[in-house]
Amino acid sequence: MFSPGTKKSNFTSRKDRTVPTHSPPGNASPATPLTENRKPVTENSIPERPTTGTPAPWAPRLSVRARIPTVKSDKVDDVDPTQPVYVGEVPQVVRDEQANMLQKRLSGDTSISGGMDKGTSLAWIIYGSKLFVWSYRSPAASRKCIVLKLPSSILEDGDINKTSGSAWLLCVLDWDHNTLGTNKILQRRTSVGVLLCNKKTRALVYCPDIYSSPPSLTCQSDSITTVNKQQRISYNSLIASAIPDKKCFCIALACSSNGQLCKFICSPTGIQCHEAITVSSQGSQLTGSKGYLRSMVWHAPYNSVEESKRRFLLLTDHEIQCFSVGLVPDFSLSKIWSHEIVGNDGDVGIQKGLAGQKKNWPLDMQVDNNRKVMTVLVATFCKDRATSSSYIEYSLLTMQYKSGIDVSSESSCRLHDKILEKRSPIEVIISKARVEDEDFLFSMRLKVGGKPSGSSIVLSGDGTATVTRFWRNTSQLYKFDLPYDAGKVLDASILPSDDGEDGAWAVLTEKAGVWAIPEKAVLLGGVEPPERSLSRKGSSKEESTNVSFAGNIAPRRASSEAWDSGDRQRAVFTGIAHRTAQDEESEALLAQFFHEFLQSGDVNGTLNKLQNSGAFERDGETNVFARVSKSIVDTLAKHWTTTRGAEILALSVVSTQLLDKQQKHKNFLQFLALSKCHEELSARQRKSLLIIMEHGEKLAAMIQLRELQNLIRQQTSTGVAFTNSNSQSDLSGSIWDLIQLVGEKARQNTVLLLDRDNAEVFYSKVSELEEVFHCLERKLSLIISEAMPFTFQLQRACELSSMCVALLNTSMNYKDENHIWYPSPEGITPWYCQTVVRSGMWTLASFMLHLLTEMDQLIISSKLEFHSQLELLVKVLLEAYSGAIRAKVEREEEHGGLLAEYWNRRDTLLDSLYQQVKRFNQGSSEVVEEQNKEIAHKLSSNLLAIAKRHEGYQTLWNLCFDHNDLELLRSLMHDSMGPKGGFSNFVFKQMYNNKQFSKLMRLGEEFPEELAIFLKEHPDLLWLHEISLHQSSSASETLHSLALSDGDSSISEVVDPTSYEAKTEPTLADRRRLLNLSKIAAVAGKNADYDIKLKRIEADLRILKLQQEILKLVPEDEETQELAQKLLSPADLIQLCLNIQDKQLALYAFDVFAWTSLSFLRSNTSLLEECWKNAANQDDWETINQTTVAKGLTDEETLEALKETALYQASRRCYGPESETYEGGFEQVLLLRQESLEVSMGGSSVEGILMQHRSFPDADKLMVTAIMLGNVATDDILEDGPSPME
Repeated sequence: MFSPGTKKSNFTSRKDRTVPTHSPPGNASPATPLTENRKPVTENSIPERPTTGTPAPWAPRLSVRARIPTVKSDKVDDVDPTQPVYVGEVPQVVRDEQANMLQKRLSGDTSISGGMDKGTSLAWIIYGSKLFVWSYRSPAASRKCIVLKLPSSILEDGDINKTSGSAWLLCVLDWDHNTLGTNKILQRRTSVGVLLCNKKTRALVYCPDIYSSPPSLTCQSDSITTVNKQQRISYNSLIASAIPDKKCFCIALACSSNGQLCKFICSPTGIQCHEAITVSSQGSQLTGSKGYLRSMVWHAPYNSVEESKRRFLLLTDHEIQCFSVGLVPDFSLSKIWSHEIVGNDGDVGIQKGLAGQKKNWPLDMQVDNNRKVMTVLVATFCKDRATSSSYIEYSLLTMQYKSGIDVSSESSCRLHDKILEKRSPIEVIISKARVEDEDFLFSMRLKVGGKPSGSSIVLSGDGTATVTRFWRNTSQLYKFDLPYDAGKVLDASILPSDDGEDGAWAVLTEKAGVWAIPEKAVLLGGVEPPERSLSRKGSSKEESTNVSFAGNIAPRRASSEAWDSGDRQRAVFTGIAHRTAQDEESEALLAQFFHEFLQSGDVNGTLNKLQNSGAFERDGETNVFARVSKSIVDTLAKHWTTTRGAEILALSVVSTQLLDKQQKHKNFLQFLALSKCHEELSARQRKSLLIIMEHGEKLAAMIQLRELQNLIRQQTSTGVAFTNSNSQSDLSGSIWDLIQLVGEKARQNTVLLLDRDNAEVFYSKVSELEEVFHCLERKLSLIISEAMPFTFQLQRACELSSMCVALLNTSMNYKDENHIWYPSPEGITPWYCQTVVRSGMWTLASFMLHLLTEMDQLIISSKLEFHSQLELLVKVLLEAYSGAIRAKVEREEEHGGLLAEYWNRRDTLLDSLYQQVKRFNQGSSEVVEEQNKEIAHKLSSNLLAIAKRHEGYQTLWNLCFDHNDLELLRSLMHDSMGPKGGFSNFVFKQMYNNKQFSKLMRLGEEFPEELAIFLKEHPDLLWLHEISLHQSSSASETLHSLALSDGDSSISEVVDPTSYEAKTEPTLADRRRLLNLSKIAAVAGKNADYDIKLKRIEADLRILKLQQEILKLVPEDEETQELAQKLLSPADLIQLCLNIQDKQLALYAFDVFAWTSLSFLRSNTSLLEECWKNAANQDDWETINQTTVAKGLTDEETLEALKETALYQASRRCYGPESETYEGGFEQVLLLRQESLEVSMGGSSVEGILMQHRSFPDADKLMVTAIMLGNVATDDILEDGPSPME
């Protein structure tokens, strides 16, 4: 068996090559222990247990149902995309029957058959004499299971081998498929029939409607020929189709292993065999060839009740044949075409007779949804001439119709000798697999069509399912294999997707229900084909290397009391709580059980005894499981030397001891899984389980550190580094000094360790690996002194950086490879994301940034090495910050401070790396300019990846800006759509601040929506963008508001007030141009209300013009000059006219009122009254009255004199026949005559205002005449009609 692959680091690869030969096998993954190691645990419990299994933590030895979650998470992020997803449980009635069968069964496996139907989403299982059918996609609450009792006369299964797959064939007949439409999968079916066939007895059972009450069954025993049991003739494939216009009638076709093709007509009254033909062709190997005919499949789905014929494809031992069967009463069967796929011509299929190939078996065939591509599963028996070893090669042959052939025409197909052609070269699934017998080969089934696109799934008779995908000229395999107590995989199907295409693969298991295999699980978890079988059996090579190791471990209880007796409170760790006698007893009991497991593999009763002892009552470091795990990784080896000095590290004893600890910790995890303690910890003590897994991370990291130290020692020349004088030169270095400091601190904190060596203590206290980073933060100056030569400082900093990177990467890789053992990650902060780890790495990174400023005189190779080490350190440091922030967010804790720290340090680190890359671009004396550019390009690419990962937008901008790479900039803008607009919003800001307006607007062509959002704060450019998007009406609105704005959104405004000079407002001329542009845009847009919009723009233009004219009449002073640059509101303009005694200004006030809205008039009535009072004051009415009386002016002369008054001109402007206003009229706010007011609802009038004037008692007639004259005045006034004086 094989599982999804996991990646190993380079150090791990080197470790595997240097592990001593006596190291126990099977240490690749604790999730896949060898079978022999588990034999004492499971012996005789499950017959024929596979050679490999998966006692993973998600598969404890509870019943499978007990460990399936009953509630699914609504959050997509809660699901690991690389693992199978639980879809639904089998119905309870099926479980009850399972229990009954287990109680009744004798030794050996009970034959169980099952399957899934894609079209109806029905699943079925046969236990004994009962058929269970249910919809696996229905909600559990509404899931109904149909139980059919099968006749005892057809239940004989003879000697069907347990690995030969299902003993039954079943076809589902959906009578409602014509009425349910395209969404039939989601609707409840009311009429479904099933047709069963026993492979061995060749008996058929037909149920026309499983939903009828009670369902009726009809049977038909094999009466075609006298079956000789020694011939072992059986049916291999069964297909059925509804007969049009006949309710519950169907036609069925079955092919048998002796080359016969049988046709049956099934009705509610019985099953009739209409015809049995023997299929043969030239070159056939059917005679004496067991197992053929092989499989059948309908050529196209049944879509119309009007179809009179259907085609189906038949797979023989060397051909694909196409037949047509009539659905009308004659039910004629005719052969249309055949195509040889195994022959002498390799171009048409599989070439036989090649060197090393002995026999070919076409095993199964499927057709894709488009019915154009046929996929055949082929097994080839081969023999290696060099080694004389035999093996089987599994492959997929894909065929398609040749171009130019009318597939729908039978006559056209008969005219061509060759109908098909290879769609692609043969896809080899496994090149060298173990040799299987024919029964196993013929049990294999093929399914095609699921996601990822182009994938297939191979089902073997012993209950495994393997998804295969051809990618980059090689097959990628993903094996679905639950623990053995989940039972076999019975069948596979395809889940529908929202887009109407096929969805993910779904598998039906014997005991664990239905599971889906996500697309990402296949893409990310696929592995290259190993030299293994597609069954549960391993290869011969694997079986020969399986060695039991349980008995090789010494029966010694590893204890951690020595570590805890002298512990002091540390800044890194929380204090150890007081332990009770119950805790001591529980820990001793757990250690005893683990010791017994190592000796015998027995875990019976372990969980209950530990629960009764209170082992699961504490969480965290005081949990007994966490303490035992800590004792394993922190064991102080008795055989280590106690002599101080560096010779301890010169021996292989360190690596050996660490590997022994690692193996024992893996055994402890297996013990937790097999004893079901892991499930309990995962459910109740997540923190404790995390500590246990982190012990494994730290142990792997410590092994990697040891290997890194050996590597550095091998690469170091005879030069002596600055370190303690007691150290040997070949072991000196910054890592050695750090080990001494950390070990010394641990020794001082534990009295019993004072006689031990610092390095020995360091490599023993694995669980306290965080102390390494605590030491970096506090004592870096002791490891790298400023008194050292600069080159030594660089070397030591690079060594420490390599150490930090190795420790974190190893821990992350360990977690990725063993993620199924971990508790749910929500809200959990990994140890390498803790504050002490981040602070230590930041201290080292800050020191390396300081060294960067003094590297100008170094050769290029030294610069590159240092830059590379700093780059790797920055990557892991930023990843640690990301993990810490993510955990805080998931716990819904305040994270603003941590986020700000992350942003600040990220920008500092990335900017320093960027400046270093920039220096490489400037050239140097050591290398030619072209070579320097290549180096800078490589460094830029690495930096670009880090900045993109952590949203370092300033660095991304700098890299693109310096290289003037607009294509890269656009690509990054597409990829980095983060919060608040992401990188695109950042680019827009930079271009706006740099006044790169043309580039900014060009980007709007590619990012129209993003730029529109950004420019909402910058309307000075928004209107241009809207014009480019042909949004003229919106552009008109923007221009209009921009013209009347107070200048806060002008072009000179920037986010950073220090970027430019003091902002200036647009002049009145600029505003006038903006209004004219708004007017043009409104005409271009021409929407429903553009007439109103034009009228408002024209009114604003008039008011703007009035402001210019008013300011000309205002005396010039400092205040006037300031007002000339500002846009005054209508109220301010009117008030300015009232403040200065000028007849023209008094009249301009009425003009301003005329071009404002009616609501403005109504809300400023008092101001309008002041304007009339001001107009009355512009003339000396007493003098006019005296002149009129003294000179005896006629009415005509008096009227001519009144035309020169302000009252006349104001009345004519507001109430005259030629008066113009924007909205409504003055009479709606202020009436002209007092006598009209008496009839109205109240208010004031112009005449009433004049009555309050000081000259009104003497010149009342003249003042009223003036306003009345203006009300009726035209250019030809008084030429006709009565005089206003009358």
